[in-house]
Amino acid sequence: MGAEGVEELRARWRDALVGARGTGAGPDPAPYGENLLGRWAEPHRRYHTTEHLTAVLTHIDTLHSHATSPHLVRLAAWFHDAVYAPDRSENEERSARLAERALPEAGLTPAATAEVARLVRLTTTHDPAEGDANGEVLCDADLAILAAPPDLYAAYAAAVREEYAFVPDEAFREGRANVLRQLLALPRLFRTEYGATHWEPRARENLTTELDLLT
Repeated sequence: MGAEGVEELRARWRDALVGARGTGAGPDPAPYGENLLGRWAEPHRRYHTTEHLTAVLTHIDTLHSHATSPHLVRLAAWFHDAVYAPDRSENEERSARLAERALPEAGLTPAATAEVARLVRLTTTHDPAEGDANGEVLCDADLAILAAPPDLYAAYAAAVREEYAFVPDEAFREGRANVLRQLLALPRLFRTEYGATHWEPRARENLTTELDLLT
């Protein structure tokens, strides 16, 4: 990501944190943002990068009117893959714990911190409860890549494969195919009205195409 994109992310972080703090004062947001940006720019990442973070935040902007606490949803986007190691299964939990440590120090109330951590943990399953507006927005924004144009979807799938380069081809194909089947078996991939209308059909086409190629 270029310098302009990084500067835009810095501004988005500042706006989200200050907005979530509301009238409450707090320390300078910048050091916390720099820590997160460093995490998102780790060299082993291929898909879970600052570009993915930017995309999720942009999708949240599209869906923000559906959320009850848009600033907290944006903070959850910043933390949802802040800890990411492809060979570990507890990335979401470790990311949520990072939020629980950092956000009170950054000036958030205990209730706001708990909501951000809850949302981060929700990205383990992408299965928000009925009526969980904040969860629906974050999960839909995170999964919106599934509805990308075919060329961008193919680039996403290739980047995921690169992140799992340590997995042999046959094992990766089997595991990835199982993930795709589980997604396709869901009654709805997207929970917001916008996502269901604008993203669902193309996402199912992309998932079906990738599954066909794998099998």
